[in-house]
Amino acid sequence: MLNPKPTAENIAEPKASDTGALRRVLLADESRLQRRILSASLKRDGYEVSEAGSAEEALQMCREDMPDLVLSDWILPDMDGMEFCKAFRELPSEHYCYFVVLTAKSEKDGVVKSLEQGADDFLLKPVDAHELRARISAAERILRMQRELTEKHRMITDTLSELQRVHELVDKDLQAANRFQESLVRDRVLPFPGGCVSMLLQSSGHVGGDLVGHYKISEGRMGLFAIDVSGHGISSALMTARLAGYLSATSRDQNIALIANENGGYDALPPHQVIEQLNSLFLDEIETEHYFTMILAEVDLKRGHVRLAQAGHPHPLVQRADGAIEKVGEGGLPVGLVPGAEYSEFEVSLEHGDRLLILSDGPIECPNDDGEMLDDAGIEALVASLADERREEFLESFLWRLQEYAGENSVPDDVSGILLEFDGAKSALAR
Repeated sequence: MLNPKPTAENIAEPKASDTGALRRVLLADESRLQRRILSASLKRDGYEVSEAGSAEEALQMCREDMPDLVLSDWILPDMDGMEFCKAFRELPSEHYCYFVVLTAKSEKDGVVKSLEQGADDFLLKPVDAHELRARISAAERILRMQRELTEKHRMITDTLSELQRVHELVDKDLQAANRFQESLVRDRVLPFPGGCVSMLLQSSGHVGGDLVGHYKISEGRMGLFAIDVSGHGISSALMTARLAGYLSATSRDQNIALIANENGGYDALPPHQVIEQLNSLFLDEIETEHYFTMILAEVDLKRGHVRLAQAGHPHPLVQRADGAIEKVGEGGLPVGLVPGAEYSEFEVSLEHGDRLLILSDGPIECPNDDGEMLDDAGIEALVASLADERREEFLESFLWRLQEYAGENSVPDDVSGILLEFDGAKSALAR
């Protein structure tokens, strides 16, 4: 069966001990003599050889310990090579085994069917020693590549599993951060005699860079602020948390907008001065690439008088009792860009049935399915269509209509807003 031809090439062939991809060989042949001839040659080359006299015996040996290479005669006593190869490929295995069919010339046509059933190669009998080594060398290369791919796949799978674990931990942290950020706006509806303040905060992700809030100045006076930090995600959210501390509603002595008076109470700094202080703090003490837009308002809840400073934030809208909409404000520079920037103020007087709406740029820059932004005109039309909605119902309907405009896509940016509704007596100030 074996036709050895000692040559210099044979002597130079790599041994099984040189590599680790192919070491164990299973010989399946009814002839004990032929098995011994092949086995002796393979063992001289350093391979571990097992022998089987039938297909069933070979299959049982493979079930117990899968080899690296099977050399099988085409004709076995219990099944032919095609049947054996098919049954062999159905065995579970952690690694790929190379399958070579040994066949006579007269059986060559049947080899094609074996290849279709999963055989990798064939050799004609009598087997030439040099050709056998060459085929084994080819099998070695293929098995090495296959096992390298398997190892890389395992590494990728392990890495993906680790990434999934880390992602779940980060997701859990982000959910906690989201709950913390929502706690910064604990009171979303603040009724007062003669009106109500309602607030909206909807992040585009787990956490966002928008923030709305309020703080008490004195009886009948309230501070309102709307902030939009540049960027998205965790770093923006951390910045909003820090800014919330500067305008705290609970630690009034830490609120930079408030100053203690001689009566044991607090007065408020003018809104433009507060923004100028934040600009200096941001540029001098906080090392960050972020900046933010802002509106800060001081509200006289009894008279409906509102004093505001605007720093790059979208213009507030005033909707009068008759439905007419006015855009107010002077723009201004964002906070944290220009050292020594100065900010101006403007005033709004609300009468019975009027309301003031402050929105971030998320709604204005919301695109529809065609990529067209809602823009200022669209915002005004949307607000006009909700003239009969009040308080949190107005903000909920506004958010629903915004998502309706976005269509199949979600709103890509954070959405925040403050709605100040005045139902008191007519303002003592003229418009």
